[in-house]
Amino acid sequence: MNKPLGVLAGIVVVAGALNTAGAWYTGTKLEGVLQTSIQQTNQELAKQLQGSTTHGTIELVTLDRHLYSSTAHYRLKIQDEASGPDAPPLELLFVDNIEHGPLPWSRIKTFKWMPVMAVSNYALEKTPFTEKWFAAAKDQAPLKGQVTLGYNRSVDGQMELLALEAKLDENSSISFSGLTMDAQADADGQNIKAKGYMDHLKINAASLDKPPVVVELNGLTLASDLNKSAYGFYLGQNVLELTEGQLTFGVAQSVAKIKNFEYAGSASANGSLLSGRLTYNVGDITLDGKPVGSAQMVMTASSLDIPAMQALLQIYQTKFQPQADGTLPQTPLTPAEQVLMQAQVEKLLAGNPQLALEKLTVKTANGESQFNVAVSLAKPASFELPPVEVTKQMLTTLDAKLLLSKPMIADLSAVQAQLVGQTDPQAVAKMASMNSEMAGVMAVQTGLAKVDGNNILASLNYAAGQVDLNGQKMSLEEFIAAMTTRFGGVAAQ
Repeated sequence: MNKPLGVLAGIVVVAGALNTAGAWYTGTKLEGVLQTSIQQTNQELAKQLQGSTTHGTIELVTLDRHLYSSTAHYRLKIQDEASGPDAPPLELLFVDNIEHGPLPWSRIKTFKWMPVMAVSNYALEKTPFTEKWFAAAKDQAPLKGQVTLGYNRSVDGQMELLALEAKLDENSSISFSGLTMDAQADADGQNIKAKGYMDHLKINAASLDKPPVVVELNGLTLASDLNKSAYGFYLGQNVLELTEGQLTFGVAQSVAKIKNFEYAGSASANGSLLSGRLTYNVGDITLDGKPVGSAQMVMTASSLDIPAMQALLQIYQTKFQPQADGTLPQTPLTPAEQVLMQAQVEKLLAGNPQLALEKLTVKTANGESQFNVAVSLAKPASFELPPVEVTKQMLTTLDAKLLLSKPMIADLSAVQAQLVGQTDPQAVAKMASMNSEMAGVMAVQTGLAKVDGNNILASLNYAAGQVDLNGQKMSLEEFIAAMTTRFGGVAAQ
């Protein structure tokens, strides 16, 4: 054997010995790592499902250790209280073939030679509950994935839901292209990035006494970039994009379609104060092939005291959230809980929170309407003051503007007529015109708006106890008296 080949052989032998030692070490540490991971997962599940009627847990059923690999079996239990106290939990079983580090074969053959602790290859197992799901996926595991665990406890994972075609019953069916999801997380899941894609989903539901309903989704993308806050929940960005969605419904089997739907949500914290932004866009809406329009909405919030919101949420979940049967809890707030609630509301207001509907735009072929409103709040000196004085101190500023297009109202009235089966073009046009003009007349009669050409305009501004309604200035007391005069009599009739 020549010298280069001898050196190479020596390197291979040493590398193999190191890999064997590393694999043995990984195997001895594996069960503790799995149990810790499962415990953290169950804690996170409990946090995320808190306040809902659904509870979930995962457990390690068995672990068979070998030198280079191990096989684990897990059980996921999901219990929904809405199904009743005697309803059995939903159980899903998973098998996990775990390759020990530092150099698992699945990484070597794909030229990924960075040492890792383990590579997990998991898949849903076939049970009486999941056998129809397996059949729809041509007897393959319909849910599977791979997770790579680094020595720094970072995680790099891929999950796949396989394509399937299945009849749900005699009149209903589902067609699914499959979904892929990639995710990365550092130790203990403090930072998470994920991205997923689905090409197509179609659900056809029908019954003997109702018209069929067909839901279709095409081109769905999901993405998240999140960081766990000191308060136990995640901050960051979430994005959802849908290329096209379609709903077929009703006796006439009308087809409503949206294109280029986008949702973006972001949240951040400055100390104990939370800020967030939500954006919704619908690029195009049609009904039975006829254009309806487009829409956009942007909402923001800032300076929200996180501990106060969490305390108020806890009170809501225990005292006000509907129970599994839909009824409200019957136990009233105790005096101590009332004091706690008021203290948390005061703490929330002390942060001077700001809430805004920055933009609400609806655009049709012949018109565009816009609405926005922003509110700033503050803590009053006392809630024992007269209601008007509490309002003055608590409501720092309010600014709202409305532009309502009469042609847009006419366009949407025509869509409404189409939905109820009106087919006479002249009757539809007449009704649409009448509705748009009626909106202008009602706005002027109430005194809340004015008409300027084809637009209905309204503005409301409040600051320092003074109200400006469409250019008419008055005190808050005068404004309340005016609104009571205008609408109090109507409510009494």
